[in-house]
Amino acid sequence: MPRDCLVRTRHGTVRGSTSAGVHRFLGVSYAMPPFGSRRFQPPRRPEPWSGVRDALAFGPTPPQIPMSPPFDAFSPLVDGEDCLNLNIWSRDLGSSARQPVMVWIPGGGWDNGGNIIYDGSRFARDGVVCVAINYRLGADGFLYLDDGLANLGLLDQVAALEWVRDNIAAFGGDPDNVTVAGESSGAMSVGALLSLRRARGLFHRAVLESGAGNQSFPPETGRRISHDLAFRLGVAPTREAIASVPVPRLLSAQAEVAKDYAARPDARLWGGEPAARVTLWQPVRDGDVLPSRPIDQFLSGAGADIPVLIGQNTEEGRLSLVPFGLLDRITEVDLATAMTQYGLPAPQALAVYRETYPGAGPGDLLALLQGDWYYRAPAIRLAEARAAHAGSTHMYEFAWRSPAFDGLLGACHFLEVPFVFDLVDTPTMRALTGPNPPRQLATTVHNAWVAFMTSGDPGWPCYDPRRRATMRFDIASRVVNDPWPAVRELWAEAGHPR
Repeated sequence: MPRDCLVRTRHGTVRGSTSAGVHRFLGVSYAMPPFGSRRFQPPRRPEPWSGVRDALAFGPTPPQIPMSPPFDAFSPLVDGEDCLNLNIWSRDLGSSARQPVMVWIPGGGWDNGGNIIYDGSRFARDGVVCVAINYRLGADGFLYLDDGLANLGLLDQVAALEWVRDNIAAFGGDPDNVTVAGESSGAMSVGALLSLRRARGLFHRAVLESGAGNQSFPPETGRRISHDLAFRLGVAPTREAIASVPVPRLLSAQAEVAKDYAARPDARLWGGEPAARVTLWQPVRDGDVLPSRPIDQFLSGAGADIPVLIGQNTEEGRLSLVPFGLLDRITEVDLATAMTQYGLPAPQALAVYRETYPGAGPGDLLALLQGDWYYRAPAIRLAEARAAHAGSTHMYEFAWRSPAFDGLLGACHFLEVPFVFDLVDTPTMRALTGPNPPRQLATTVHNAWVAFMTSGDPGWPCYDPRRRATMRFDIASRVVNDPWPAVRELWAEAGHPR
């Protein structure tokens, strides 16, 4: 039976529960609820309280449109305004424990997601305090009106890291050994944080799973989308006017604006800025919170002192195709169009991909191409930029192919997450992994992450442009030097604009 445990934070005492040697605190507020007068405003620290607050149940999730099946199970929603909260798992409490800390930023395209499915108990079991956060999504997090406020979602993440710095010792964590980690838009958020002046000193290592800080809008794009939202709402394009709109109407308008962009004659289905397959809500290069593209800052040495673990899955794009029956509907025209929109010379690029992946059909190649555009090429650019400044970077590729969806799902987007968290035995995750995922692979991947968060060394050589060592995780995991060289060179020649 779980038993209660108490921890005193700087704001007040919270009551968690203990089971199987792991202490769990759920729904702990790291900032005031962002509603009322605080809506569309920077996060504010919680007000102190007396007595004891329960931290026994998951807190509210940020406002968002519910996901459709089969992905709704990966984004369960809890109603309520106190959505700037975090969950903590720890094996040992108290300031003397000094355990390494992981702060997890969920993915979901910056308009969906939350911290509920990321059970950190296995990290706690192995001596890493796990903290999973929520932050504002969609327009609530990334409205841009050129009025001096921007990127509130990123500021929420900074506020959560500040809370960890100030409070995690009481939960057994070492505030001087914090790793910030995330997947997809969570990883892209980590990439942004690596370049943020406001985040300096708040974390000491970084893990980027399928994302490299490579998604952000210039101010004119962010402003146009936000003005289009105001038009759809029928209000002035001001923070006060949009804040007066009830949340359900705001969410509905966000969906309407996305459909408007997808239906435009110049809509770029596979890429572009903005695009039908890219969220309309993401960080904006406002010149203050996010001064410029993270990759440009990495090229100048930003974050080079922070060890990085970065990688992607082999067939990322299959997650957006297979569950919807789209894989076999992709044509050669679709493939050529995608290559052109990604900035590749279509005939040459098609020849490289066909030679690299013989026998793959148009849908298979599009799934690979999507992964290279969004994840692989940006990760390599980040690693090579860091290598020029002697930054410690470890590269991985998750290559194990899931048998789900009759074996079509493959090594898709998100598939590494249950292995990283050692959660392959949970029903939610088995919807992706299938009924009998390889337990040893989960142990191998999870242990590598624990090692990196503990010491900065996951167990294989650093990436450098001479060798390009990459750990390929599969049934038999091994280091591969410069995997897929022809594809890498193709993207390098294309210049990969994002």
